[in-house]
Amino acid sequence: MIRLSTLLSRSAAAVLLGSLLVLAGCHRGATKDEAVQTAQMQGKFDATVEAYKSGQFMVDGAVLSALDTGSHFAYLKDQGKLPKTVLLIPSDESKVRKAHLEFMARMQLDYGFAVYYDDGGTLKKINPVETKARNLEDYHAPVKMNDEMKGKEASSGGYDPSQR
Repeated sequence: MIRLSTLLSRSAAAVLLGSLLVLAGCHRGATKDEAVQTAQMQGKFDATVEAYKSGQFMVDGAVLSALDTGSHFAYLKDQGKLPKTVLLIPSDESKVRKAHLEFMARMQLDYGFAVYYDDGGTLKKINPVETKARNLEDYHAPVKMNDEMKGKEASSGGYDPSQR
């Protein structure tokens, strides 16, 4: 009788230890839960803006320069629909970069809303004092020259009427 109870208690302890190890293994990836929290919090913001390439932003599906994004918020302010909180998230094309944070810090100073951004699954508020607020600028795509203009400069050579 005594032998059966010690065998039973040892097997119960082994099962308990095994189940604790299994549960500990399931909860190793805690960052997945934080990413879910950011996705759940997205609906609690008045506006969501996505970071795009070269310091541009995607607002309501349209790619806008920083200057155009500022103009969009100025229009919303004129209409009385300026958001109180804005969430800046990475897009499929780009992650949130320093230029995006600087432009949003400028908009935060100009329009008075609070800007939060997704930093690896956690939400952080942009502090315009710590983040250097950058003047809004328009996006200028790099100029592509055709083949006959490559290697020629405006200052090289004079005007030759015989090459017409």
